[in-house]
Amino acid sequence: MDLFSHSWTALLTTIAELPDEDFDRPSGCTGWLVRDLVCHLVIDAQDVLITLVTPAPDAEPTVDAVTYWDVLTEPPTGDDPLDALIPRLAAAYGDPALLKFHLDDVGSAAGRAARLADPAARVSTRDEVLTVEDYLSAYVLEWTLHHLDLIARLPHPARLPPAETLAAARALLEAIAGTPFPAAFSDTDALLVGTGRRTPTEAETAALGDELAATIPLVLG
Repeated sequence: MDLFSHSWTALLTTIAELPDEDFDRPSGCTGWLVRDLVCHLVIDAQDVLITLVTPAPDAEPTVDAVTYWDVLTEPPTGDDPLDALIPRLAAAYGDPALLKFHLDDVGSAAGRAARLADPAARVSTRDEVLTVEDYLSAYVLEWTLHHLDLIARLPHPARLPPAETLAAARALLEAIAGTPFPAAFSDTDALLVGTGRRTPTEAETAALGDELAATIPLVLG
């Protein structure tokens, strides 16, 4: 629960500190500008709020923090109606200050709802049931990856994800992969290489070994 708050607070703070001109720069998400990614996070925050008030007290969990994630066979193409909507919706904000305000408003509410939620309670989302603890743990990976996406192409230093959330996100990605990444990989490199956000070097490919190298990138949906 604390890791969710740490990762989300760090991401919101980083966005609040961005100068307006950064919103028109590319993000680490292929085809998305920073403003598109921030708009996506508004919708993510809404999803958190919706899920936390969609109880499933009488249902057994069908997924946990690991199996919540679908591993896709290929990256999204942008043809999905919601994915295609994001750039148009982001552009409609015009002034980055309006987008920052909306994210802070909805995002702060999502953060409060997460802190107030019972970790053992069961909730429903995406036609699945899982505990609040598992749901919020899954989102630590989401927030951490998108934090790295946010700062990936900025021409200046920016706030990094907290070390503890990088470590937790790596551990969850390793659980999804079914094997650990080499100890020589930093948590950031494991996340970037493991999800296809960065191509491994020859040395990194050798360190991964044939089995893990054949498994990645893990395209999560």
